[in-house]
Amino acid sequence: MDLWGFIKEYYIDSIVYKEGYNIVNTLTWAIILVIAVFLLYKFLEKRFEIDGKFIMATIPYVVLGSSARVVEDAGFLQPPISYVFMSPFIFFLIFLLAFPTLLISRRFFGEKYFLPYSSLGIVFAILTLLLLFLNLRIENPLVLPYGIFGALLIASLFYLIPAKTRNLLSASVMFAHMLDGFETFLGVQYHGYVEIHVLPGIITDMFGAIALPIVKFGIIGSILYFLDTSKEKESLKNFLKFVLLVLGLAPALRNGMRIMFGV
Repeated sequence: MDLWGFIKEYYIDSIVYKEGYNIVNTLTWAIILVIAVFLLYKFLEKRFEIDGKFIMATIPYVVLGSSARVVEDAGFLQPPISYVFMSPFIFFLIFLLAFPTLLISRRFFGEKYFLPYSSLGIVFAILTLLLLFLNLRIENPLVLPYGIFGALLIASLFYLIPAKTRNLLSASVMFAHMLDGFETFLGVQYHGYVEIHVLPGIITDMFGAIALPIVKFGIIGSILYFLDTSKEKESLKNFLKFVLLVLGLAPALRNGMRIMFGV
């Protein structure tokens, strides 16, 4: 296979034909993610305090990204524009909106940067959600409530049991990934959806969709325990939790809304 054939088979076709992820592009995106996280942290740690205000101000952009992803799922966009709204490019698209907004907000508003920064994200997220709710019919109204209830229950138990991880940010990370696990379980088990990620797909094939939230609980819980018991700087631990929060909440919201609208 020549270079172009390799790129087409493992990268382009998976996007154009919505074939899902494979081992090659999964490893590629994972490496890019690790490098991007490292560089972004090095940039932000000298300019921002990675605290609750920073994280809460960024959440609207996660909602925006998930909603915009559903806009593509629903067929509102056509190629080649639609490709930009697919993973992993949707992450870059939202970053190109959020990051300059963050820097400009800090430049002109100082410590109050989170107000204009979050406001822009909220406005775009609301507009995107309105587009969905005004143009799509709700087919499965209980999917998100069921997922949220299950995720809240597990996150609450996680918050109460281990003393080292008894903090709101760790519980929020657990909630996000439990929501992703439960929404994926509901979609695969009851609504005819298919898991397109490599490792979750293997787990689903071997043990069934119910294994997804169970495995996620074990993996995320272990990572959080390691972070909370480590002696690394608090800013680094908070930033890594923030990354985990985004990686859990973004697909959770997208999957939940997609199933809810039946697209």
